[in-house]
Amino acid sequence: MKKFGIIAAMQEEMQEIQKIMDNVKETKIYDLNFIIGEISNYKVVLVEAGVGKVNAARTTQILIDNFEVDAIINVGSAAASNEKLNIGDIVIANKLVQHDFDITAFGHPKGYISNVGQYLESDKELVINIEKAIKKIDNNKFKTIIGTIASGDIFCTEINMKDKIKSKFNADAIEMEGAAIAQVCKLDNIPFIVIRGISDSPNGNNKVTFEEYLEQASQRCAELIEIFMKN
Repeated sequence: MKKFGIIAAMQEEMQEIQKIMDNVKETKIYDLNFIIGEISNYKVVLVEAGVGKVNAARTTQILIDNFEVDAIINVGSAAASNEKLNIGDIVIANKLVQHDFDITAFGHPKGYISNVGQYLESDKELVINIEKAIKKIDNNKFKTIIGTIASGDIFCTEINMKDKIKSKFNADAIEMEGAAIAQVCKLDNIPFIVIRGISDSPNGNNKVTFEEYLEQASQRCAELIEIFMKN
């Protein structure tokens, strides 16, 4: 039976996945609570990493080292930088970039990381299988796109910052963990994919919409994961 590691940054994002898990038990490593169970015909190890790239990378490595997962899925919320996306829509990352990583002084493009490159590409087979799951969802409920997600250690609230990230990286969504998880997975040769529900859009006051729609964004991700694992 294939085993997936599922990483969320926050409790609100994680609990929606936990609701669809069966045969659940928990184990603690350091300060992290790992929830072990099943979704349909797959074994699952679910964990809340905490917010930001360091927390995400650390948790990813601990998960890989201790649970022999076959692939990793990162779920959670994101801010829309693509104007065609609305709250509740979903972005599936086919590539990710760390928008705040900058060694341009050495002649590299912004976001470029030694031994990794500028963009981190999601596992193509996982993207294809997620696309199949998308087709089974009522498209009238929400929109789902395949695109680029930009990650950085800042909750993006300003329109100018959003526009710069979108322009520089052609980013569809902005969040704080996905590209760090992708970096660890790439270095460890573990397939990965990042799925994000849109909870807000940077407008100077998006903290309010983020808090209001975080649960909905998390529910949408869980719905897609459940359909994906049933097929």
